Amino acid sequence: MATKRDYYEVLGVSRDVTTVEIKKAYKKMALANHPDRNPGDEEAIKRFKEAAEAFEVLGDDQKRAHYDRYGHAADFGAGGGHQFHDVSDIFSAFGDLFEGFGFRGGSTRGGNRPRQGESLRTKIEIDLLEAASGCEREIQIMRQEPCETCHGSGAKPGTDPQECDYCGGAGQVVQSQGFFRVQTTCPRCRGAGQVIVEKCSDCRGDGRIAKEITLDIKVPPGIDNGMQLCLRGEGNPGQNGGPRGDLYVVVSVDEHPLFRRQEQELSCHVPITYTQAVLGAEIEIPTLEGRHELKIKAGTQPGEVYRLKGLGMPNPHGGRRGDLHVIVQIDVPRKISEREEELLRELAEIEHSEVSKHRSPSRVSFFDKLKEYFTHAE
Repeated sequence: MATKRDYYEVLGVSRDVTTVEIKKAYKKMALANHPDRNPGDEEAIKRFKEAAEAFEVLGDDQKRAHYDRYGHAADFGAGGGHQFHDVSDIFSAFGDLFEGFGFRGGSTRGGNRPRQGESLRTKIEIDLLEAASGCEREIQIMRQEPCETCHGSGAKPGTDPQECDYCGGAGQVVQSQGFFRVQTTCPRCRGAGQVIVEKCSDCRGDGRIAKEITLDIKVPPGIDNGMQLCLRGEGNPGQNGGPRGDLYVVVSVDEHPLFRRQEQELSCHVPITYTQAVLGAEIEIPTLEGRHELKIKAGTQPGEVYRLKGLGMPNPHGGRRGDLHVIVQIDVPRKISEREEELLRELAEIEHSEVSKHRSPSRVSFFDKLKEYFTHAE
């Protein structure tokens, strides 16, 4: 199987270009390889499809960021990142880019052709533990629904939309200026190819009304902050029998008081005492699954890292689970008993260390957080 080319290479742009420049590059390549300009040229059609596939990803900021991170292994959900097998699919998706050039793919195919509905976007917030194990959420969104009174036609019940007599139902008008043909959207029907003489009183001729709906979504384990879920067919309804758009759910993962995340890797700063660092110890640390015993070896240095394999975050794409990195910090108490101070001063004499005569009080942080974490988990 041939290796798929990098999308930036396909469009002939660098990785730091703007979305506007990507659109210009796609339009230039699409026009050069358009089937109407290259009749019977299968290689041109192949390049035409390849450019559309690249633009579908790089022309969308969210998909582009996902592609930059994972390349062709990126999972865009059920509604994106697909190949175009038929040029008519490309005309349906990006046909407006060709408008005014007299090519197929603009509105020249008729104002009544099916059009996919608009995609919608919403967001949810979850915590790190929900991101690790996966969860379910119930969300409410406002979206357009076909008007029940006119069944989506926009016309008053008992009447029907009529073909636009200005453009003959094409949705476009073409004017010749010397050797050039200029195609523009019909000013009367605005590209629909039809006009509604008597409008529905409920939707006022739009054929759709806004309605709040409730959806249940499943968040997969390992999802990261800023990733999005695609619910195909849950956007606004299409026009002229076209499919619904999609719903994109952007996931925001709240920061955790103990863990810090870097993709699938987790880190946690754990304080230990001077004596534990010198003599070694077994301490209790938090993990996503609960309590875990960690053996601290004698002579542990401040900032030393203990790596616990497989105790990090799941991979949302099904790969290896990340690790938990426990970073050891020496906890210096701000308040000690008289006996502790006496012993420490004896140790200072043995070490021939100069120490001050007084100490100041006091703070506790990590252990309070740890206690709260375990109390919440249990």
